Amino acid sequence: MNAFLQTAQLYDKVRSVILPAEWSEFAPDVDAILALKREKNAVILAHNYQTPEIFHGVADIVGDSLALAREAMKTDAEVIVLAGVHFMAETAKLLNPSRTVLIPDLRAGCSLAESIIAQDVRLLRQRWPGVPIVTYVNTSAAVKAESDICCTSGNAKKIVESLGVPKVIMLPDEYLAQNIARETDVEVITWAGHCEVHERFSAADVRQVRAGHPGVVVLAHPECPPEVVAEADFAGSTAAMADYVERERPGRVVLMTECSMSDNIAALHPEIEFVRPCNLCPHMKRITLPKIRRALETMSHEVTIDPAVAEPARRAVERMLAVH
Repeated sequence: MNAFLQTAQLYDKVRSVILPAEWSEFAPDVDAILALKREKNAVILAHNYQTPEIFHGVADIVGDSLALAREAMKTDAEVIVLAGVHFMAETAKLLNPSRTVLIPDLRAGCSLAESIIAQDVRLLRQRWPGVPIVTYVNTSAAVKAESDICCTSGNAKKIVESLGVPKVIMLPDEYLAQNIARETDVEVITWAGHCEVHERFSAADVRQVRAGHPGVVVLAHPECPPEVVAEADFAGSTAAMADYVERERPGRVVLMTECSMSDNIAALHPEIEFVRPCNLCPHMKRITLPKIRRALETMSHEVTIDPAVAEPARRAVERMLAVH
């Protein structure tokens, strides 16, 4: 039986966003990956920004960074393949130290994670002694290791307020920190890091979309500049945006975030019109089906973390996960 027929049931999930000719190209790799997962006792974790053929085709666990962090701990697989960027693979390894964690492309980095290093965090402690440091999960393990607690875009406000202090340092996303500061009485000290996907959106983009698509509901990620969030109808993490669409079922919607996010939700809701002024993440797009297949065939590239870094970094992530 050819690969297209073997994977026809999976194609049914994505036929509204992937043409049959495209799936014919994807099907051999999808079929091989499914077999390799069984052979290697492996699971694939895919972030919401992965393309639909990965997200709906081969992933076992999908979601935002918080969901992946939580769900990675529940699997009994021997091998975890992280379809996402490097800091996500490091987080999976931190929470699953005895398992093999693979990332299909070592170049899948993150402009935000690269905006700060461990030495920067140590200098901030010196400048603001005694002020807790809340670090976004979009950072390296080395930066997490210098922090008190981690957060995601979905739980940042809850984490900041859980500390019961008047002031925090929030790293490294300046816009996320500014957006959280508007929602809480806690003083938030920021760092000038930005996501290259979300920083490009502007309030003018929102107004232009509204003008061209009357009645459109605008959802924005909190890594967008505050003026974009202010113009939006709703702001939240990728999981929160997906939940909003599922719950509210807007007739016409735009997601001010990475392009594949809209594709993945549109596959589940073909009745909703998705307006697409989005920005591509070049790092997320380094992860492809052939690279996932090769990762499982060759067991590369394995993610390792220095134990001296892993222990304090794990503690910062576990403190986040303990906040309900």
